Amino acid sequence: MRDERSPFIAETGYRLVNGRLVVGEAIPRRWGWLTRSIARALMALTGWRVDGWVPDSPKLLLIGAPHTSNVDYLLTLLTAMSLGVDLHYVAKRQLFDHPLGGLFRWLGGVRLDRQRTNGFVEQMVREFERREAFLLALMPEGTRSRTAEWRTGFYYIALRAEVPITLVTFDYGARLMLLGPSLKPTGDLRADLAAIRSHYDGVQGRHPQ
Repeated sequence: MRDERSPFIAETGYRLVNGRLVVGEAIPRRWGWLTRSIARALMALTGWRVDGWVPDSPKLLLIGAPHTSNVDYLLTLLTAMSLGVDLHYVAKRQLFDHPLGGLFRWLGGVRLDRQRTNGFVEQMVREFERREAFLLALMPEGTRSRTAEWRTGFYYIALRAEVPITLVTFDYGARLMLLGPSLKPTGDLRADLAAIRSHYDGVQGRHPQ
């Protein structure tokens, strides 16, 4: 029986059907069959699989942990491509002024301008407000080194934009990209963050040390 005190949402949305995740109708879609097939093949060749669920919602904030390697970004991109979903990430403004800026945009990059008077949270809340559908992926640890503290900006973005937070786990021990559970922020940061972090207890990142 589900604990009624838990902030996590009852499982709906993505589901495993015949061994493959099926995307809910509200989830923004992207990537053609060739890209999806290549991404699935690459993950299979490296022994990685995807499992879990997310709410069938056009707007989600996804957080990935434990973040110990740049490979985590590649796994996130391959997972999004293999599922055919339109996933976005945040990158500093300078990357988009680079000759490869078009590539970053094509891959889902969202420009963050740190020189603007409004901060990171405000800029991302506005992104959610101005789009009809938006999946945003963030790494709350903010560093590839072991850290006891998480940046809490992701929580306030989800709270103010009124979107669910979906937990994504980089489990290198099991070679598993686990989607979910998800929760809607209650406004009690301490309790919600404790529930989120407990989900990652014992999970092996690429560099556990």
